[in-house]
Amino acid sequence: MKSLRPLLLDQAPEDWDLGPGPDFRRKQIAEWLYEKRAASLAEMTNLPAKLREELAARYDFAALKLVRVQGSHDTTRKLLWELRTGDYVESVLIPASLDLFGERSDRFTLCLSTQVGCAYGCKFCASGLEGFKRNLTPGEIVAQIIETERATGVRINNLVFMGMGEPLANYANLMTALRLINEPWGVGIGARHITISTSGLAPQIRELAQQPLQIRLALSLHGATDEVRQQIMPVNRKYPLAELLDACAEYQQEKRKMMTLEYILIENVNDMPEQAIALARHARRLHAKVNLIPYNTVEGLQWRRPSDRVIDDFAAILHDARVTATVRREKGHDIDAACGQLRLKQLKTDAGSKVEIKAGSAA
Repeated sequence: MKSLRPLLLDQAPEDWDLGPGPDFRRKQIAEWLYEKRAASLAEMTNLPAKLREELAARYDFAALKLVRVQGSHDTTRKLLWELRTGDYVESVLIPASLDLFGERSDRFTLCLSTQVGCAYGCKFCASGLEGFKRNLTPGEIVAQIIETERATGVRINNLVFMGMGEPLANYANLMTALRLINEPWGVGIGARHITISTSGLAPQIRELAQQPLQIRLALSLHGATDEVRQQIMPVNRKYPLAELLDACAEYQQEKRKMMTLEYILIENVNDMPEQAIALARHARRLHAKVNLIPYNTVEGLQWRRPSDRVIDDFAAILHDARVTATVRREKGHDIDAACGQLRLKQLKTDAGSKVEIKAGSAA
C-alpha cells in the first residue's frame, strides 16, 4: 500500500499542523469542512492563499470517490466508494423504517464501514471473502457521512457501524471518528443516534463501556450456544459466549441502555427452537432487544434463509418468553445490500478489465 498523507478529516482542529498564525484559522477550516462542506481547499476563500498552499502540501483533501450508487425499489441505496489506495468500501443509506430499537422514524440512517475487508471470517458474510486489507482512517470513516449527504442531498440523522469490517478491531481510529462525528463543530450527530455493532470482541466491549459517550451497542450474536455460534463465527473460539455475555452485561450496567442482539436466521443452522429458547435466556439477562434478520443471499456462499413459517415460529418463542423481538424484513434485498457484495462485484469487474487489457496487449 502506498504511503498516505493524513487527511484534514483524520484530525481534530487542535491537531492540524497549520504552522504559525492566528488560532481562529482552525475554526474557519472546521466550518469549511463540516458546515459549508467545501469540496476543495480552493473553496476556502477566507484563508490566505499561502495557508491553502501549505495545507495542500501537508494534507490530502479527498478521502474517497463515489464509484456507484445502487438503489432499490424501497429506496434503500448502497454507495460504493473508491479510496485513495484504489480499495473499495461500501455505505448503505436506509430511509424511514423501524430502527434498531423499534422506534418509528422518518429520518435517514447510514450504515458505515470501518475496514477494507474483514479478518474475522464470519461464514455468512461477504465482507471477508477477499480477506482483510487495512483499517480505515478516521477521515475515511467520517467522509462516508459527508460524501453520502453530498451525493444524495439528504440529511443523515442516525449512524450504524454495521458495514464492512469489525469496528472494534479498528478501535483507536473509530474513537477518533466518533469524536469528529459527535462534536458540535464536527458532523454534529448525537451519541444516542449512533450504534456500534461488533462480532464479539470482549476486551474492546469492556473498554467501550468506560467511554463517556452514550453510544448504543449491538452484538452480532447469530448463534445462541457455543456449538452453533463457532460453526459460523470463528471469533467465538477466542471469546466464547460466557466471556462475551459477561462483557455485554458490564456494558449494559455501565450505560443503562438497551442493547440489541442481532441474529441472522440461516436455514438448518441456527433457526431451531432450542436456539430460540437459549437466545431468549441471553436477552432477558442483558435486558436486550432481539433483531431477527432473515439471511440475505450472498453469491458464492451456501446458506439459505428459512421459510417464513420457521421465521415466525422462532419469533413466537421469543415473544412467549417476553422478549422484545422484531423481524427485519430487509430493505435492499434486491441491491446486494448485505455487507461486501457490491465491493466483490466491483473487484470482479476490475479483474476482468485487467485480463482484457493484457489480452489486447498480447494481440
